[in-house]
Amino acid sequence: MPGRAIIGPVSSSWTSFGGDLHLDLTERRAAGAGLRAALEDALREAVQDGRLVPGTRLPSSRALGEDLGIARNTVVEAYGQLTAEGWLTSRQGSGTTVARRAAPGRSRRAARPAAGRRTVRHDLMAGRPDLSLFPRTAWLAAARRALATAPHEAFGYGSPFGRIELRRALTDYLARVRGVRTDPDHLLICTGVSQGLGLLCAALRERGDRALAVEEYGLPPQHAVARAAGLATVPVPLDEAGARVERLDGRCGAVLLTPAHQFPTGAPLAADRRAAAVRWARERDGYVVEDDYDGEFRYDRQPVGAMQALDPERVVYAGTAAKSLAPGLRLAWLALPDALVEPVARLKRLADTMSPVLDQLTLAELITSGTYDRHVRRCRLHYRRRRDQLVAALAEHAPRVRVTGIAAGLHAVLQLPPGSASEAELLARAEAAGLAVEGLSWHLADRSAADPDAAPALVIGYASPPEHAFPAALDALCELLRER
Repeated sequence: MPGRAIIGPVSSSWTSFGGDLHLDLTERRAAGAGLRAALEDALREAVQDGRLVPGTRLPSSRALGEDLGIARNTVVEAYGQLTAEGWLTSRQGSGTTVARRAAPGRSRRAARPAAGRRTVRHDLMAGRPDLSLFPRTAWLAAARRALATAPHEAFGYGSPFGRIELRRALTDYLARVRGVRTDPDHLLICTGVSQGLGLLCAALRERGDRALAVEEYGLPPQHAVARAAGLATVPVPLDEAGARVERLDGRCGAVLLTPAHQFPTGAPLAADRRAAAVRWARERDGYVVEDDYDGEFRYDRQPVGAMQALDPERVVYAGTAAKSLAPGLRLAWLALPDALVEPVARLKRLADTMSPVLDQLTLAELITSGTYDRHVRRCRLHYRRRRDQLVAALAEHAPRVRVTGIAAGLHAVLQLPPGSASEAELLARAEAAGLAVEGLSWHLADRSAADPDAAPALVIGYASPPEHAFPAALDALCELLRER
C-alpha cells in the first residue's frame, strides 16, 4: 500500500545506518490529510518523539519516494516545508538532515510501553520479497489495458474459480515454466495460498480425513490453517534428500510438501521420493499438496519442475504471486484433481464468493504480454546477486558458519558451528541490535520434539530489505555472527 515505510530509531547518518524508517501515512490519509501533509506530519512527529535524532541524515527524496510508493516531488516538497519550519536542514551535496536545534519533545500520541516496543532496523525475515521491485509502471499499464478491454460482466458476481482470462494465462504459463498439467476448468484462483490450503483442508475433512502429514520443518501458520480446518498435523522427518516419504503415517489422507525447494531447509525432494509420494497417494486414495512457493527462483541449475505432472489426479498444485510480485496482491492458485474441483469451488464460494477481479485481469495481461516473464528474470538476477553478497560476506566475517539451501529461493539457512551461542541467545542479541531474523527451531512442526543438543541455526531472508538498506543489514548480521 502506498504511504507505508519502516524507519526505526536512527542515531547516525542514514547512509551509514542503512535502516528502515517507520512512516505510516495510512491513518493520516484516512483522516483527510493530503499526501504531502501526511508525510510532513509523520516526519515532524518522528523528530518530536525522538525517533529521528538531531543530525540524522534522511534518505534521498528518490529513495524515500520509492519506499513509500509516492512521487519524488511530494517528498521534495515535504522536505522543503520542514526545512523552512526549522525541523530539517538541507545543504547542496550533503543531503537532508534533522536540524540540531530541533530537540525531541513529547509525542502527541501516547507512546507504547517500552516493554511492548520492538525496534526493527534490519529486516531479514524469510519468505518476503523486496517490495521495491514491484513493477509499478508495468502493473499500471497492464491494469489500464485490462480495464479498457474487460467485458461488462467481469465486474459482476462471477465464478468462484476466478476470471477465465487469468486461468487461461496461467494454464499456458505453468505448463511452460513449471511443467504443470492442467486446464482452466481445474484451476481455482484464491486469495493467497493460506486460503487455498484452508479450502483444501476443509474439503479433505468433509470426505472423512482426520490428519495431514507435514514436513518436519515448515511454515507454522500453514500448520495452524490445517488444524483450524479440523485436521491434525503429523510431522514427516527430513534429510538432505527432502521429506522421508517412506515414513508417511497411515492415518493421514494427504501430505503437504515443498518439493522444489523445501521450506526452510532448502533441499529439493529426490526423484525417487517424488515417485514414492505419488504412489502412496494412489494406494490409499490420498493426495499430495505441492506448495510451489518459489519455484521460479532457481540460480545454480535448471529449475526443478513441479511434481504435479507425475499424477494430476493425485497432486494438488499450489502457486502464488507473493514472491514474484507482492504478497499484498493476495493472488494464488490451485490446480485441482477432478474429485476436488466441486468441493473446493463450493467452499470458495462460501468463503468470499470470488477473489478480486481487477487484479486477476491485470495479472492475466502481464502474463500474456510477456511482461511477467521479463519481471521474473530481473528479479532472479537481483536475488541471485543478493545471495552471492550474503555468501561472500559470511565467508569473510563468519567463515565457520555453514550456509545451506541457497540453490534457489529467497532465503538461506545458517548452520552455526559447535560451541556457538544457543539459538535463543542469538535471537535475543539480534533483537537488541534491531535485526529481525528467525531461528530454525521456530519452523518445527512439533516444537516439543526439538533436540536441545542440536547446533543453532538461523533462517535468513536476503530478499527483504530495500536495495539501499541491504549492505547495512549484512553488516549487522555479520556482527551478530562474528566470533567473540
